[in-house]
Amino acid sequence: MRLLVVEDEARLAAALQRGLQAEGFAVDVAGDGQDGLELARHGDYDAMILDVMLPRLSGYRVVRQLRAEQKWLPVLMLSAKDGEYDQADGLDCGADDYLTKPFSYVVLLARLRALLRRGTPERPAVLRHGDVELDPAHRRVTVAGAEVVLTAREFALLEYLIRRPGEVVSKTELLDHVWDAAVETAANAVEVYVGYLRRKIGRERLETVRGAGYRLAAVEAAGGAEGARGVSRGS
Repeated sequence: MRLLVVEDEARLAAALQRGLQAEGFAVDVAGDGQDGLELARHGDYDAMILDVMLPRLSGYRVVRQLRAEQKWLPVLMLSAKDGEYDQADGLDCGADDYLTKPFSYVVLLARLRALLRRGTPERPAVLRHGDVELDPAHRRVTVAGAEVVLTAREFALLEYLIRRPGEVVSKTELLDHVWDAAVETAANAVEVYVGYLRRKIGRERLETVRGAGYRLAAVEAAGGAEGARGVSRGS
């Protein structure tokens, strides 16, 4: 397994390199964010250990750029910033795990092994299907480049559908995952909210599959002008 360590504190970087090499890893080290980004782009790495506070480019910017380029290298962030919002920011921008300094080397190895077991499936921070984009962290949706304001329930419904691109999702499944299971909800609630959502994102983007359920359809951005006008009228 080949690892990339991006850490500007020379003594810590050297200690990590020695320790990981002793565990059988091949390890490259970069001392700033820009060099780390270039190595991550072009090197064949199995995972990256990435500091947050780096010269030239922060760790946040490095991982955001990699995810924007659809590079799914597993990233374990290290940082002395131990606030809950700091950790949330790191995970929301695309990191897979976050470990605060000072840290246990035993725990770092265990978390690294867990990342390597998961492999490198796509896991974008912003979800896209056709010309619809949904940002779960910032609760933001755009359709053909135009922002659309959704209620919490509409957002949850769209998020569930966009995480299953091309799949037909039944009313029962939507009730189970989008509505509170502890509260009795009428079956037609799904139909009502599908109607609300269609008015905001465009009817052509949310198909009914008769007798089966609903499917999010991909409408490409090239046809987005008319779609955006439809969104404006509906909202």
